Amino acid sequence: MCDELICRCEEVSREEIEAAIADGAVTMNELKRFTRAGMGLCQGRTCRRLVERILSEKTNTSLGEMQTSSYRQPVRPVKSDLIMEYEKNLKEEQ
Repeated sequence: MCDELICRCEEVSREEIEAAIADGAVTMNELKRFTRAGMGLCQGRTCRRLVERILSEKTNTSLGEMQTSSYRQPVRPVKSDLIMEYEKNLKEEQ
């Protein structure tokens, strides 16, 4: 049987998420720590709802009662030259 991939960024399958729940993960943050689902490049923008739904089904908890997970904005590198140029432009405008 081919297991479906839930978190593409971290390559976490439904089977891994269900195993983490069976091992005691009962919140989204615990699932993130157990599996890294939602910790990839998209920071859960792609998989968070799927993971929440699986957790809700397996723990018999409604989505409204579940504690939401913490997440960070996706980070993109910025060249330091651009920051210096931006600061220079700000000073010139004043």
